[in-house]
Amino acid sequence: MKSLYKDTRFRYIMLANLASSIGSGITMIAIPWLLVTSDNGNEVFGFVAICMTVINFMLTPYLGYLIDKISRKRMIVSSKVVSLIALSLFSGVGFVGLDYDLWHYIVIYMIGSLYYTIFYPTMFALNQELFHKNQFKVLNGTMEVQGQLSSMVAGAIASILLLKWDLHYILLLDVCTYAIAIYFFVRIPYVRTRKEKVVSVSTSEAINFMKREPVLFLFLLASSLPFIGVMLTNYLFPVYLADVLRVEGDIYGIQGMLYGMGAVLAGIFVPIAARRFEDEKLVAGTVVLFTVAISVMVYLPVGGYLFMMLLIALGNGGARVARNAFMMERIPNEIIGRVDGLLRAVGLLLRIVLLGLFTGLVSMGQIMLCFMILTGILVAASVFVVVFSRKGLRVAGREVLKV
Repeated sequence: MKSLYKDTRFRYIMLANLASSIGSGITMIAIPWLLVTSDNGNEVFGFVAICMTVINFMLTPYLGYLIDKISRKRMIVSSKVVSLIALSLFSGVGFVGLDYDLWHYIVIYMIGSLYYTIFYPTMFALNQELFHKNQFKVLNGTMEVQGQLSSMVAGAIASILLLKWDLHYILLLDVCTYAIAIYFFVRIPYVRTRKEKVVSVSTSEAINFMKREPVLFLFLLASSLPFIGVMLTNYLFPVYLADVLRVEGDIYGIQGMLYGMGAVLAGIFVPIAARRFEDEKLVAGTVVLFTVAISVMVYLPVGGYLFMMLLIALGNGGARVARNAFMMERIPNEIIGRVDGLLRAVGLLLRIVLLGLFTGLVSMGQIMLCFMILTGILVAASVFVVVFSRKGLRVAGREVLKV
């Protein structure tokens, strides 16, 4: 079997992701901070996050269909080209001497959110299609290391740029990194695998698949709670830092850097641990770690808060690496887009409900209650994955699953 690290496709993917992750990471750190520090920014950011979650929820089933039907490489390149053009226009606003208003921040945030919604599930399906199942654990671990190293670098740079650069320079940097990413993705040798079976736009095949494997579905859903928690804290953390801890923007950038360090450790640790432990046990252990860290971090001073960020990243990153390898090995590639889309849609629905609740609570000054509710949900998910990693999946997840 060809070594993963000697595979030209893998090297191009890594270089492309490295470039675009740093650029988009800096922008998506800067924009939420600019939003929450604007007039009425907390409430506006919450409502924008809710609206984008609703939009992503409606788009996800159709995106799953597209991922299973058309060239995944084409989808990724197209999304990057559109993002590059849009961000170039917004960068030009600053270069012509105009001031940025609140609506500029909102639209830029929406562009970034839509890009992530398209990119991550498409990249997940493309990796499963391109590489051998024996490479999945190392592949997912390496992708996590690359992605989070990029986040760490983005956090470090953002902590400086938020104090030194105007927004149009940050957006121009993002545009340049997208251009580099497009170049490397275009060079990836890739021919879309032909499927004899016509792909239906309906998610019924994914639903039927999960009906046959209810324990698998519930396990995958519960194990996605750390990621959902991170998405929710993308709203809660800037508010908490600004209103409760009352720190400057550089601390928010340092938080992103520390999160990247923890997730890098996860990407290194999980493939090594997978040699001794089953994927579902690794998922359970990392979900528990995430839950413990997020339960205590808001009761600590700034130093303790930042240290817990390392553990949160280790838990979320570890759960994602193990869960992705688990899914790649057990779900057929011809329906992976729709199955993944179904799981993401359910997760997005949960995020819509919680974001609506949290936005209302934040507007009443109840940020700590938001963290208490999130902790309760994570505790329930932790109990579920621990119990079913010991019992349920011994029956449901051992055989190769077929449509």
